[in-house]
Amino acid sequence: MTDILAPFAYLCGKPIATAKIKAQAKDFQVIEDLGFDFSGEGEHLMVRIRKEGENTAFVANEIARLCGVPSKNVGWAGLKDRHAVTEQWLSVHLPKPEMRFDPQELEDLHPSIKVLETSRHNKKLRPGDLASNQFVIRLTDISDQADILARLEKIQHLGVPNYYGAQRFGREGNNLHEARRWGRDNVRTRNQNKRSMYLSTARSWIFNHIVSSRIEQGVFETLLEGDIVRNSLGETLMVDADNITQLQPQLAQAQIQITAALAGDNALPTQGQALQLEQVFVDAEEDLMKLIRGNRMRHDRRVIGLTAHNMQWHQEQDDIVLSFSLPAGCFATSILRELINEVEVQRVYAD
Repeated sequence: MTDILAPFAYLCGKPIATAKIKAQAKDFQVIEDLGFDFSGEGEHLMVRIRKEGENTAFVANEIARLCGVPSKNVGWAGLKDRHAVTEQWLSVHLPKPEMRFDPQELEDLHPSIKVLETSRHNKKLRPGDLASNQFVIRLTDISDQADILARLEKIQHLGVPNYYGAQRFGREGNNLHEARRWGRDNVRTRNQNKRSMYLSTARSWIFNHIVSSRIEQGVFETLLEGDIVRNSLGETLMVDADNITQLQPQLAQAQIQITAALAGDNALPTQGQALQLEQVFVDAEEDLMKLIRGNRMRHDRRVIGLTAHNMQWHQEQDDIVLSFSLPAGCFATSILRELINEVEVQRVYAD
């Protein structure tokens, strides 16, 4: 399989060790934390599930079918891996008293899905409606434990590049190829899911290139004049000649974070050196920018560094088990990419 992330730089250098991360589904566990409480009443039934070997969309469609409602009436905060053991919430719009959901019916049809609890809420779950994900990951068939353990120490201190993971770009980069084609051919569609997916792909690809360039140029942890930084309250600030000396120590102490462009149809808001660095990659992707501009996407920012919260690890014989949590929208594979060269696991799914 082609490694679509191969062009992007490593913060700690390319790993030495090889390992498997999903030899079995239970080796990759994810628990979703929405970060808010439900109202306890309302038209939306909230269903917390544990699943193994199923993707989120399949479970959502099955719940919709059993409830007799369109699939669009079922919402979720985030898509979860298929080959993993994952826990997450889904919402299903059941406004009438006679509209019911039978957890046992779902479990009888699909033993790989368990309903853990239900509640009521006054709003549908939508993508991004979560605070974080907790991961427990077992690395198996490891070729060099010492290298992984040394890298874990570095990652705990330095963090990793906040790259979008390979799954964002589709199998063999198909989403990226399609995003370019849509831009080049001016494709129009009413399929909002595809539109959203290809727009996200386009912006993510450009973002990854900007982050990689900062590593290659040695300014991943160094402020440039014209940078836009974000503090812990989510407020942004422009770096200029007057404040750069004051802000650099704040960056070192993680009080602020450097951001990079999620390109839009408006001009980049960075200035000076930072603008020059980012503009190169915006200009290099003409087809992706045609898609972005044609859909009137507005510019946004994303922090370039990712630090795992509550990161811990231990050895179990020949395996290493690590646990950490990441904010919504961040990829566990970005942590793993700095740790190991993944050995692909061949698996066959039933239709």
